[in-house]
Amino acid sequence: MAVLLSLAACVTTAGRGTQTPVSAADLAWLDRLSFGVDSRTLTEFRARGRDAYLVAQLTPPAEALPPEVVAAISHLPTAGRSLPDTFAFVQAEEGKIAQLPSDEAKREARNALRRAGHDAATEAKSRLLLRALYGQDSLNEQLVWFWLNHFSVFEGKARIGFWLADYEAHAIRAHALGHFRDLVLATAQHPAMLEYLDNAQNAQGHINENYARELLELHTLGVNGGYTQSDVEALAHVLTGFGLRGAQRAGGNPRLGELPRTDGVFLFNPGRHDYGPKRLFGQPLRSRGYDELAEAVDRIIKQPACAEFIVRKLAVYFVGDDPAPALVARGVATFRLTDGDIREVLRTLLTAPEFADSLGRKYKDPMHFVTSAYRLAYDGRTVTDTKPLQEALRTLDQGLFGRQTPDGYPLTSGAYTSSGQVAKRIDVARAIGAGALAAAVPAATAMGAGTGPGTGSGSGPASGPASGPASGPGSRAGIAPVARGGFAQLSNRLYFDAIEPTLSAQTRHTLGEARSPQEWNALLLASPEFNYY
Repeated sequence: MAVLLSLAACVTTAGRGTQTPVSAADLAWLDRLSFGVDSRTLTEFRARGRDAYLVAQLTPPAEALPPEVVAAISHLPTAGRSLPDTFAFVQAEEGKIAQLPSDEAKREARNALRRAGHDAATEAKSRLLLRALYGQDSLNEQLVWFWLNHFSVFEGKARIGFWLADYEAHAIRAHALGHFRDLVLATAQHPAMLEYLDNAQNAQGHINENYARELLELHTLGVNGGYTQSDVEALAHVLTGFGLRGAQRAGGNPRLGELPRTDGVFLFNPGRHDYGPKRLFGQPLRSRGYDELAEAVDRIIKQPACAEFIVRKLAVYFVGDDPAPALVARGVATFRLTDGDIREVLRTLLTAPEFADSLGRKYKDPMHFVTSAYRLAYDGRTVTDTKPLQEALRTLDQGLFGRQTPDGYPLTSGAYTSSGQVAKRIDVARAIGAGALAAAVPAATAMGAGTGPGTGSGSGPASGPASGPASGPGSRAGIAPVARGGFAQLSNRLYFDAIEPTLSAQTRHTLGEARSPQEWNALLLASPEFNYY
């Protein structure tokens, strides 16, 4: 992790006043719709204005990544490996382990396979973070993170680490701005969810209610969503036979003539499905076999509690801890009118006066804090090593795919404003400000999106940003070598364009008391203006 901006060292006074400053409300609005402001998003916002910017974010392009980031993702070791190929690899390795002659050899081989799963999970996190940092579809990236947290899975269970990249790409990302129904069906049939909540073991005569209960309680209706234990049991029977290839030999159902269905990894096994009659919310299901799930999900989503639960959770994430009932009601009406169209629900929430009134009052969760610091620090440059970000998120108790319980990380600010949490955040801010995490970061490459930072030759006065150009031996536009363990001095107008005009007199005074550029950076990251948006 490199040091934030040129904050205390090398921003030139010539950078002041070159752009019309955005208001604090505009900055908070842009921050809410993205994972943090950088020069590219600021330039686009200025050119479009709020309304057109929001329209563009609600209809993002198919590929919204700069070529450098696409290349970085394509060079990950597991890039290009399909889920069926990954599944075949894991099955083959498990088969080899079963044939090993000794318990010690089996233990060593299992540990090696677990390490491979951990490496695959680390790559999935890198893909997610690179897209969050550099995706031009900033709102969509926030939705991907939101839904991954909503339909949460834990990387440490079973073989889930191997499935995470595909889960993010095909179960979540493909439907993040689509219809809620498609998200539910996609996650229900993905191996990551099937293994995490044990539905791969759910079969006629061996009923496992775990996923059925969480599907109702956590994914669709909420704890007080009006369902009963009978509904949980019925849904568990609907979900019998939904599992993975290789768990048990697949068989058809001679009575109904239904054959197994598979995509190469997921398997609906008619031989494990309960074809008996079922009643959900007091009404019988008409479908049989595989089609029962779609009918059940449609019925669940039509329950009044579903729209209320999902819209309120979106409002908590985008607006505030206790969203106004009138705002939620309008979002619920949109959800019902559009059959759960997430894009239209967001349009309702983000154009509401309640959303505008909330700007500057919402506390950043760890994911937003870390990504916004990176986007500010590496403005316009590509950083391909995301391990420092992953470690920072773990430090702040929001590690990607790290929530063991299926409820996902909390969305309310109270979870991150305790004295312990604030102390951890200050520690992370100090590490960023001091360049202590820069050792893990390779030289960055220009993306051409903003003013390219260079290296600087002096630390500047302790009272604030120094004047004078940031030019040092070997520096060139758009490339900033990161000294191992050193303080990277950057040259960037983003601070003066977007941050400085929003600072209070108290924050300016505090920054003026800094005794070093590194401390100045840390104080800015810890300031209310940076943490509230």
